[in-house]
Amino acid sequence: MAVHAACMLGVVLLLALWIDKHVGEPPVRMHPVVWIGGYLRACGSVTVRCPPAPAFFLGALAWWVGAVMVGAIAWGIQALVFWQLAGYVKAPTWMAAIDTVLLALPMAWLLKCMLSWRMLREEVGAVELALGQSLEAGRERLSWLVSRDTTQLTESQVRESAIESLAENFNDSVVAPVFWFVLFGLPGAAVYRFSNTADAMWGYRGVYRGKNWEWAGKWAARADDVLSWMPARLTALLLALAARGLPFHALRIEARKTPSPNSGWPMAAMALTLGISLGKPGVYTLNPEGRAPEAADTALAQRLASKAVSSQAWVAVLSMLLMALVAAA
Repeated sequence: MAVHAACMLGVVLLLALWIDKHVGEPPVRMHPVVWIGGYLRACGSVTVRCPPAPAFFLGALAWWVGAVMVGAIAWGIQALVFWQLAGYVKAPTWMAAIDTVLLALPMAWLLKCMLSWRMLREEVGAVELALGQSLEAGRERLSWLVSRDTTQLTESQVRESAIESLAENFNDSVVAPVFWFVLFGLPGAAVYRFSNTADAMWGYRGVYRGKNWEWAGKWAARADDVLSWMPARLTALLLALAARGLPFHALRIEARKTPSPNSGWPMAAMALTLGISLGKPGVYTLNPEGRAPEAADTALAQRLASKAVSSQAWVAVLSMLLMALVAAA
């Protein structure tokens, strides 16, 4: 049964990536991540107003309640699919096969909602297209992707920020959800997506848009650091392999320059493989010996990440099959 379950999860993963590539995002009102955002917005509006100690406690409590709810729902859906699969294995009939496929489709759709490569690629491309119109248009479009102030950025800095966002969010939106799906199935991907969304909405240091998230978002920020630790390094490895090699010692040196324990890895890998310099003014500069990014580098970054997506998909499927074979032995 373990091998059958692994095969089912592999099919679900490949189908989810196919949906992402050919269909894209579901309508906002039907998107599970939007529902997660609604929960986090409601809880955050309360916790952010509290003094430090209660804000931290309530923020951590809201995180755990949300994570448990999301994980339980995902587990229930996956358990239903496995239950139907077990029935098909015991009595393989056409009707049972159809029922199994019909249950696997919603599971693949939900997994697709936990990851998003097509939208990330298109949004980064939209920044480059806007830059082709004017610097102001590029700054405006970049503000859709990043939380930093974009009004004073130069053309080169706008492009740097877009490529950085591509690299960092490639981990958050693709590699990490797939990583946790391989280990724990749909619940793993769902809890990671909840954690990453919580960090995106709460995990600010100090004041952001007039609200002090220092303590209210601290648990969410640290939880995301922990859950993203291994995937971030795997992302850098995948990008390096897609570029056919990258000195690990150079990657490690550059990755440590950023304040985040994780985001520096995919960004440094992207900077080194493209031979460009990436940075945030006054904070860090990755690969300072590299040249300033040009318009063609955005397209190169997109192609590099696309190759990494394909590589990860097949590595993930093979990993699940290998773990199933070991478990069944």
